[in-house]
Amino acid sequence: MPLDDTRYLKGGPVAARIIAEVRAAAEKAREEGFPPKLVSITVGDVDAVDVYVRNQRAKAGKAGIDFEERRLPAETTAGELEAAIHGMNADPRVTGIIIQRPVPVHIPIKAIQAAIHPLKDVEGMHPASIGNIVYNQLDLAPCTAAASVELLKETGMDLKGLEVVVVGHSEIVGKPIAFLLMSEGATVTVCHHMTRSVAAHARRADALFVAVGKPRLIKADMVKPGAAVIDIGINSETLPDGSTRIVGDVDTDSVKEVASWITPVPGGVGPVTVSILLRNTMVALNRQRALYEATYGTSNRIAAE
Repeated sequence: MPLDDTRYLKGGPVAARIIAEVRAAAEKAREEGFPPKLVSITVGDVDAVDVYVRNQRAKAGKAGIDFEERRLPAETTAGELEAAIHGMNADPRVTGIIIQRPVPVHIPIKAIQAAIHPLKDVEGMHPASIGNIVYNQLDLAPCTAAASVELLKETGMDLKGLEVVVVGHSEIVGKPIAFLLMSEGATVTVCHHMTRSVAAHARRADALFVAVGKPRLIKADMVKPGAAVIDIGINSETLPDGSTRIVGDVDTDSVKEVASWITPVPGGVGPVTVSILLRNTMVALNRQRALYEATYGTSNRIAAE
């Protein structure tokens, strides 16, 4: 089907709408003396990271959020990185902190993520942020998980009682998706590498989420006719001529003939993920602002000097 087919759940329009909402909120906060600011931390030199940072900077600019990149040498120790993070935690001018991946092998990424204060965890990956989802506090969820659910909502399907299957159970994608959807009233099955028949579960799904990092894992015979398929996978595929292209975890060419909706890769979940990061920044700002005002009993602006 052509790219303008309405069955494609394209991320661009959804991301643009979210960014417009964020910009309005950011402008209001700035006028009231609470300018939002993201700080990106990169450890070492990784070309792929540069692409992500440029994209985040561009989108933050459109959303009216200040963006600062801090590059640390590859030999930076975990202790030095944690110390830098603690400094940003204490800095009222910093709204959110992003750790760019990958980091060098000597950096324990989970411990570093936990060093970020939960109020500045705009990526939604602090253990407290993940735990809050279990208690239906959903507004600071991991960005990719929240973006995936946002795209499902674009179909207009009623999530109450919807049969959903999530293939992949990572802590930052699969599991949060399951909890986000359960909070909406969906019935969720999560499949993983020990699941006996992924295909049998997948064929039941009204909505199928796939995030396993295996190119073209999901074929047409594994999808229920009329289902919504949210492909979160990003895999590099080498073509016969030696060039490469990005493909998802779903065999789009075959599945698109069965599903009623399917996210393209690239151009589906990715653009929405960045917009959710910016929306989370405003959630973080509002929480910090509420704490500031409760602590000091004033609505005066934060000193930015």
